[in-house]
Amino acid sequence: MQRVSYAGSGSVPDLVTIGETMIVLVPVERGPLAASPGLSMHVGGAESNVAGFLADLGFRARWSGIVGDDPFGDVVLSRLADRGIDIGSATRLHGQRTGFYVKELPELPAGGRTRIHYARAGSAATFLDPARARDERLARSRILHLTGITPALSPGARDMVWASVTERADPDRIVSFDVNSRPPLWPARIAGPELARIAGRCDLVFVGMDEARALWGCETVSDVGELLPGAGTVVVKDGAVGAYCLPRDGDPGFVPALRVRVVEDVGAGDAFAAGYLGGLLAGWPVRRRLRLGHLLAAHALSVTGDNVKVPGLDTFAAPCGLPADEWGRLSFEIADDSWAA
Repeated sequence: MQRVSYAGSGSVPDLVTIGETMIVLVPVERGPLAASPGLSMHVGGAESNVAGFLADLGFRARWSGIVGDDPFGDVVLSRLADRGIDIGSATRLHGQRTGFYVKELPELPAGGRTRIHYARAGSAATFLDPARARDERLARSRILHLTGITPALSPGARDMVWASVTERADPDRIVSFDVNSRPPLWPARIAGPELARIAGRCDLVFVGMDEARALWGCETVSDVGELLPGAGTVVVKDGAVGAYCLPRDGDPGFVPALRVRVVEDVGAGDAFAAGYLGGLLAGWPVRRRLRLGHLLAAHALSVTGDNVKVPGLDTFAAPCGLPADEWGRLSFEIADDSWAA
């Protein structure tokens, strides 16, 4: 099988991320998929979602992964490039196909969670291997961001993630890991120990409280921190309650979530991670990083796609710097991209 790579910009990115990006098919109407008159086509993948949000904020983000030599691969690469993401280390694998998935949106006002129907088994991304972790084009960046989805794809992809976390050529580089559990890809009895092993070797870990409960039996935020003593900083997202930051050294922090009219919940975790990482790259203190995470998550919660274009970083400076009481009164409306008390 022949591999074809892309040249890249040559500049050192702020963030490098590795993983699978797929075609996302979204029904044009809510309710049972069979009743929808059509589907709209998007692209999505946890890692490239993060890269896209950071590119929107004004940072240099590079995504690396494998797509097939099919029309879906064309769409993925062109749309990521249009978003401002550096695809210089992306690979097309001849004879293989690009993965995709279909969303099934719950009817409103009853609500409920979006159902995901995957068609990613055996996709080109399952050919990820440890050699990618050692690619010189990926060796330099301020942050390396990985997720717990990738090790579920194949043994080679799992080895690639482990090599990325443990074989560090640059000791000053921050390795970020979003647990991002996907039960349809592997059961908790297998995923739990493996994701804890990886997370325990990272500088920054993102995990949802619901994930920590399902994977590890954690009942409190403190339980999560105690389970991952080797991680540098653990950020625990507790849905509509808020987000907690648990540094290895120092006092924990908490920022409540915004009031948001939720259109669809898929992709909000990626947006939150991107916001926190954007604040970290900008040198913002922890509270402002958590707030930026909430603000980007609010954008993602307000659309049916996995990601939505957001304004530049300067736009978020004012709400991220509000006094605590004013932040607590904020609500978000994407219709006019505004925050109101």
